[in-house]
Amino acid sequence: MRQSSGILALNRLGLASPAAPVPGSPVAFPDGGTWRTELPSCEGPAVLEAVLAESRRLSVPLHRISQGSGVWMLTDAEITEMVAACEAENIELCLFLGPRGTWGPAPVPIAGPRARGRDQLAGCIDDAERAVALGVRCLLVADEGVLWALHRMREAGDLPADTTLKVSALVGPVNPATYALWEQLGADSINVPSDLTLAELADLRAVSAAPLDFYVEAPDGLGGQVRIHEAAELIRCGAPIYLKFGLRNAPDIYPVGGHIRAVAVESGKERVRRGRLVLDALARLGADDGMSPLGARLPGKLARFAEVIR
Repeated sequence: MRQSSGILALNRLGLASPAAPVPGSPVAFPDGGTWRTELPSCEGPAVLEAVLAESRRLSVPLHRISQGSGVWMLTDAEITEMVAACEAENIELCLFLGPRGTWGPAPVPIAGPRARGRDQLAGCIDDAERAVALGVRCLLVADEGVLWALHRMREAGDLPADTTLKVSALVGPVNPATYALWEQLGADSINVPSDLTLAELADLRAVSAAPLDFYVEAPDGLGGQVRIHEAAELIRCGAPIYLKFGLRNAPDIYPVGGHIRAVAVESGKERVRRGRLVLDALARLGADDGMSPLGARLPGKLARFAEVIR
């Protein structure tokens, strides 16, 4: 990777940085790639159709498309349509599990996005079973117990062996011990907050090979960080990494429905354009190689706890 023209100019002016660079990641995806792409907040078939058309128009490759409203906010027919559309484009579809505490009856949801009580835990498992029966093979999880239960079901053969479990940005870890814990519980990729420094990402990578999910541009509700200019360094220090094309200064659309479909569609299209900006930034630095082949989705061998609860 070449240095940016701005860095070279500073060097000529005698303003070179004396600091040692943050160490690069020694890990990659099993296909040899160091980065993949993800388009989040794709809420339903209408948004998906628009997003796929825009990705073709702007030549933005997508490995994964994820949804945040939840499995329970989609009909069987809608899920089936989304599965078929993604399969046709060789893209992994990821749907969020629920119910979650933030949408429960408590006036102040102290539990946050986690599953509250045994009933919500069971509801998340119901969602998972329904989704995989309809062909979904990536599930988005915001609770440690839900993750552990689903991983044990996967190990027991109650869920397809190629089901991947993705940890939500709503509970993203911020230290190495917690990151390693999520991996051990069954996570196949882990969304971390977008305010982590490169050094902090390197700390996570030093203890775990689990793929990072990282909003290169984060929604306002998740901090609103815009780190497009750091995309190459995010890959260098955080690989294997999913670059997520989020969108700042956009309306909160969860849960989506026909009443705000136009907003969801336009927001989805703009997320694709943001992806084009990220890819262009990588190309300018000669850092756009190393992308996993399209259709790649498995994380490789990861560390897991042995099942100790019967």
